[in-house]
Amino acid sequence: MFVGIDVGTSLVKAAAFDRSGRVLAVEARPVGLDLCGGAVEQDAGEVYAAVTAVLEALTARVPEPVELAGLTGQGDGVWLVDAAGLPVRPAISWMDGRAHGLVDRWLADGTVEAVFRRTGGALFPGSPGPLLAWLDRHEPACLDRAAAAVCCKDMVFQRLTGAGRAVTDVSDASMPFLDPRTRSYDDGVLELLGLARRRRLLPAIGDPAATGEAGGEGLPAGTPLANGPYDLAACALGAGVTAPGDGLLIVGTCLASLVVTTGLDLGGEPAGLYISTDRPGHRLRAMPAMVGTAALDWVLATTGARHQELDALLAGAPPGSSGVRVLPYFAPSGERAPFVEPGLRADLLGVSLETRPADLVRATCEGIGYAARHCLAAAGLTGTLAVCGGGTRSAAWTRLLADVLGRPLRVVEGEVGARGAVLAAAGRYGVELDAGAWTRPTRLVDPDPDRAAYYARGYAEHLELLAGARERARPGTGPVTGVTGC
Repeated sequence: MFVGIDVGTSLVKAAAFDRSGRVLAVEARPVGLDLCGGAVEQDAGEVYAAVTAVLEALTARVPEPVELAGLTGQGDGVWLVDAAGLPVRPAISWMDGRAHGLVDRWLADGTVEAVFRRTGGALFPGSPGPLLAWLDRHEPACLDRAAAAVCCKDMVFQRLTGAGRAVTDVSDASMPFLDPRTRSYDDGVLELLGLARRRRLLPAIGDPAATGEAGGEGLPAGTPLANGPYDLAACALGAGVTAPGDGLLIVGTCLASLVVTTGLDLGGEPAGLYISTDRPGHRLRAMPAMVGTAALDWVLATTGARHQELDALLAGAPPGSSGVRVLPYFAPSGERAPFVEPGLRADLLGVSLETRPADLVRATCEGIGYAARHCLAAAGLTGTLAVCGGGTRSAAWTRLLADVLGRPLRVVEGEVGARGAVLAAAGRYGVELDAGAWTRPTRLVDPDPDRAAYYARGYAEHLELLAGARERARPGTGPVTGVTGC
């Protein structure tokens, strides 16, 4: 069998596949997030324990030899580890907002733009550059003790294989220090961010992805394991999105819009990033928005509704949600795509005593759809569009997304990230798998022409409301502020 490991933000999963791509079994374990005044941290030890637990449970359920395994996981944030891959402090999540004030200053003084013009990646509070700069100011001793500042999957790979040094891959390295032309670190970016003296913390880049043998924890000793790509790029591979112009929308905690490109445009508004892939010259123009299912989770919890009721709630309100509008920017670190606005917060408009829970829920789903349309346009979508993620489990929301986006959707269900991790590992080890069979869509969803026309007008109104909200969110220049962590 082939095993894909997907270390998500709130859920760790391992999936077993046969050679045709059929799922044999899936094991999952939740992991916690610690939120405190805008800081969002994770216990790296808990995350690693969840990885080994799902792997042990999976291999016990499917007692077949493991031919190879691929690893993917959440990106960004900072996972400080020692030489053995053990945590030096709690991991800081990509959702963290403590560097908000620092990014505000860099937006004002041109640093964000200067970095984007070099790398194609726009800084946001939860990306490694601002977080390392914040730690350098507030917790320098942690950086002094650390051997490397890695991403989540890199910590897991080092510990599963017992590798003597930290290593990442070009996809995780893409933000924010990688020059996408040379596929190596740009020391000029480190200078711009005041991190030149911390250069030693950047892990080696495996290009192609690093490989190693499992040491016996979770996977049988000797199992070939490949590190990467990280979850956005793995999902694109697992959804069969590999042709220039084609796109993928991941409806998850992060609402990620990805478009395959062979170009590199470092102009325009600094936003999103270019994710380098294992094919030199091919990149993903990524707009990973902070809005996503987390916004819907909050609205459902606030209204007392359950996830199982989502389809019924969407059916219980008309298009336009009885006049209710939701700008779904609920993240404590603001928004990062298709623009960077750390101070942006959600708006609920048109709410009255007559507003029903169904109106709020549908307006939130519509608002997330408008945000996705904005991101896909900015990413340059010209071809087909695949969609995956937890949000696609709702047939009603998937139909709504097709209407809001005004285009057909290729729905790819199941463990898409884990599939991509296996396909990447197979490529790295020279194992031939039928990628077409592995990535065949589950169903196709076409938009309704009348509703699509209605939502095209609604999208224009969304952009007008968003412009006003962004203007209100912008601070004046001043001293660097932000949360101090937990």
